[in-house]
Amino acid sequence: MKVLLFCAKGFETMEFSVFIDVFGWARNDFGCDISVETCGFTKQVVSTFGVPIIVDKLIEKVSADEYDALAVPGGFEEFGFYEEAFDEKFLNLIRDFDRQGKSIASVCVGALPLGKSGILNGRNATTYHLNGAVRQKQLAEFGVNVINERIVVDKNIITSYCPETAPDVAFELLKMLVGTKKMLTVRQAMGFKI
Repeated sequence: MKVLLFCAKGFETMEFSVFIDVFGWARNDFGCDISVETCGFTKQVVSTFGVPIIVDKLIEKVSADEYDALAVPGGFEEFGFYEEAFDEKFLNLIRDFDRQGKSIASVCVGALPLGKSGILNGRNATTYHLNGAVRQKQLAEFGVNVINERIVVDKNIITSYCPETAPDVAFELLKMLVGTKKMLTVRQAMGFKI
């Protein structure tokens, strides 16, 4: 199995790293046949707080057909997150994953490109809930039934409402891919409460 981890300019590092770690533990220590490939609009993508990463593939070289799931960390507007997160190339990729019924996990404002793509229209989801819930109001403008909970799962889509939820989103995605029992084994081994 393969997970595509999309990195828009200005992505939040903590929300990105949990997918690398959780799936790394699952593969390395528990034999789960899952790899993570990173993707972006440029070969080097700089995070919200200035940490650069080199992605595995550029967005024009990826297809939803090659992956089992998509993971989308959020980011900061002032660092250019929405310039790439709202780009039509990425929105089309999101639509392709959903059309194929593949798992899609987002952390915090990573739900906003899902909303903009139209895949959340009439569905339950959440996004960043603080600062007057301005991002939840923005998500609702895309026709989303916004639920003010830490994590909301609607069929194949996982959304969450702040950076604190990032590990739980990664574990929820792992559960979708390998089942509850293996997910709980990895979670416990990493020291998270069951």
